[in-house]
Amino acid sequence: MPYWLHILIVVLVVYVVISIALYYLQDYMLFKPEKLPKDFEFYYENQDIEEHNLETRDGATINGILFKSKSESKGIVLYLKGNSKSIKGWGKFAVDFTRHGYNVLMVDYRGFGKSTGRRSQKAIKRDLQVVYNKIKERTNEDRIILYGRSLGSGFAAKLASMNNPKMLVLDAPYYSLTKVTARYAPFMPLSLLIKYPLPTYKWLKYVKCPIHIIHGTNDNLIPYKTSVKLSKVNPKLTELHTVIGGGHKNLNNFESYHKMIHEILNSKPQDIDLSTTSIHVTHTSKPTKTKA
Repeated sequence: MPYWLHILIVVLVVYVVISIALYYLQDYMLFKPEKLPKDFEFYYENQDIEEHNLETRDGATINGILFKSKSESKGIVLYLKGNSKSIKGWGKFAVDFTRHGYNVLMVDYRGFGKSTGRRSQKAIKRDLQVVYNKIKERTNEDRIILYGRSLGSGFAAKLASMNNPKMLVLDAPYYSLTKVTARYAPFMPLSLLIKYPLPTYKWLKYVKCPIHIIHGTNDNLIPYKTSVKLSKVNPKLTELHTVIGGGHKNLNNFESYHKMIHEILNSKPQDIDLSTTSIHVTHTSKPTKTKA
């Protein structure tokens, strides 16, 4: 056997082995769950909470916490968290919404916290739709805000595309999870291997409510340019909010982030009479000549 052919076979075998490993191990690489015992008691200082369990049609349990506003509720924020830990830790961020008069519901995906069941993209999407339907039983859709953080941004976009919430807020979103993975494995056939492609950009096309995208300029995991690109998918309904210097996990440490949340939650969209603006004025490329 020629030496070059031997090398080629070795390379192909290694490539196939890595592809197989990527397919079967991606759940462990993508999800970093914190599991909690069934008798774990949630506690948050100065927060009024209710714990809820939802049984799914395939026998899984989805665990969640409802954080109640101290004032009369303006609505509810369904907060879809990132890929790590559990709502035990993520619950600390509920205060950013309850302080504005909104209740907040956080749920753990399958295999996180007290939630059970076999995890898949289809199963998680189905679970979250059931959760959304339960919220609709208690309040009108025009009082529901979907907030998706990192991994949760894709699921939030999907929910918004299938329903009619008051607004959609995406925090450090990705264009698609396949694109994110491609940065670290550029030579792999990811379109065939990825179990969780989560094509946020596809779902955003069908969203009919206002879309707010928040992203930090120093995000090294999901680059800021991703949100710039996403903001062009459904531009008439989308507003991009930039946290200068913000990274992927520290936007809550920036005053500008909290100002953005305040404006998003409390401002009302206004129609502008464009006929009274300079929207149709264009700059000429050449200076006009004037007669002497």
